[in-house]
Amino acid sequence: MTEAAPLSDRDRALLALERRSWAGPGAKERAIREELGMSPVRYYQLLNALIDDVRALAEDPVTVNRLRAVRATRRARR
Repeated sequence: MTEAAPLSDRDRALLALERRSWAGPGAKERAIREELGMSPVRYYQLLNALIDDVRALAEDPVTVNRLRAVRATRRARR
């Protein structure tokens, strides 16, 4: 069995940004645009797909499990 390819630098950057805490409103969105060069909408699309990737879970289980729990809670409210 071959080993799965490692996460890309972009995927690691998404997880790293998500681990940080944010001082105030808009700070995270500014960081997404400035540091990653993408819109917040695109960031959340990529992040949502990434947290379903087993490689992301292996890379950062605390962050991925937290994000999965937040997503499950939001889906349950609908």
